[in-house]
Amino acid sequence: MQDQVNAPPTPQKRVPWNKGKVTGAKPPLRPKHVWSIRTKLQIEGRGRDLAMFNLAIDSKLRGCDVVAIKVEDVAASGYTADRATVRQKKTGRPVRFELSEQTRQAVDDYLKAANKRPGEFLFTSRRGPDTSMSACETSSPDGTRLGVLQIGRPSCGSS
Repeated sequence: MQDQVNAPPTPQKRVPWNKGKVTGAKPPLRPKHVWSIRTKLQIEGRGRDLAMFNLAIDSKLRGCDVVAIKVEDVAASGYTADRATVRQKKTGRPVRFELSEQTRQAVDDYLKAANKRPGEFLFTSRRGPDTSMSACETSSPDGTRLGVLQIGRPSCGSS
């Protein structure tokens, strides 16, 4: 009896959650993929997701910076500007980027549909209008990010 209590537990092999999955940096989207995603979002009438996707592509910002954009960052006068400047959270450096005609149209349509005003976050959280959307909230229940992009992780976390 004493030997069973003091005996070292037998090590059990745990299978890593990412076994067999591709790890590391993902390859960038090709233009044909970007166009197919935009078309799918337009057909499905997902204005918020289309505006968010277009802003992410044009700005090349991290996801946490895209969801923290405020209305006045891109549309100070009520209509989307040609250029915008956003300060990155990670580095603190301002990033200036040009908004394509498609992005401006998508953001304008979203601003009208969501009745957004200067001072508000462009993409608000489910927790209330005074907080920005989190990276987890950009994931849909079907396991995709920004509504259509695979994230390849079982739960939200720093990605």
